[in-house]
Amino acid sequence: MHMADNFNKDSQPNKLATEVNQYIKQETGCRDAYFKQKEISNEIALSLIPNVHEILKTNNSLETYVKLAIVGNILDFGAYDITTDFEGLICKNLNKNLSINDIEEFKKALKHHSEVLYLVDNSGEIVFDRLLIEKIKEYDVDVVVAVKSSPIVNDACEKEAIDAGLDEFAEITTLGCDSGGIVQEMFSDDFRKLFDESKLIVSKGMANYEGLTEMNLGNKDVFALLCSKCNPISKNLGVDITSLVLKKL
Repeated sequence: MHMADNFNKDSQPNKLATEVNQYIKQETGCRDAYFKQKEISNEIALSLIPNVHEILKTNNSLETYVKLAIVGNILDFGAYDITTDFEGLICKNLNKNLSINDIEEFKKALKHHSEVLYLVDNSGEIVFDRLLIEKIKEYDVDVVVAVKSSPIVNDACEKEAIDAGLDEFAEITTLGCDSGGIVQEMFSDDFRKLFDESKLIVSKGMANYEGLTEMNLGNKDVFALLCSKCNPISKNLGVDITSLVLKKL
């Protein structure tokens, strides 16, 4: 009923999806339906770290770390089921080139700014985000990681970020909401101030990309890192489905 009453050509997808998820939580009394999947995602990602370190022995460029973070976006039970061979899928995708590759602009931005606001996406992939954050810190920048304030599907909250070790390399903050992706009007006052003041932003995943494209980003340096997993996003970006993307917005 909510979708029928509120869906139209001007609907904001992230906001509508958030409202639907909030309704489901209210009606079912289940605060965190993806709790187990989030745990499994982190476990899968952590089990792959030894293989990842072998890859990094032969190529430890910033681009490789970016690709690892993007490939981590495949760990998504919204796109795949529990029986998926994630190890094989991730290894296969690591051999692909970035379909959109703004790595040189990313390097310039890291050298120009002193702080990065890093918008994480799903549990599991945040393990690979940690590796990229470690690499980013070599550019002598501070990193603030933004997670959801409370559970929504398989998005990372503070618990998952700490379980993945992100707090060892970055300050962790919350959006002040449980939105699906970025929904500016749902930000807490504190996060809105942080976002407005941030000059360099790294955004993971499709939902965050969707939200950012609906905002006025001014003169910020904003980089979207994602694996395109649906037709609308692929069409918007001009790439094939399953493409790996590092795009400056």
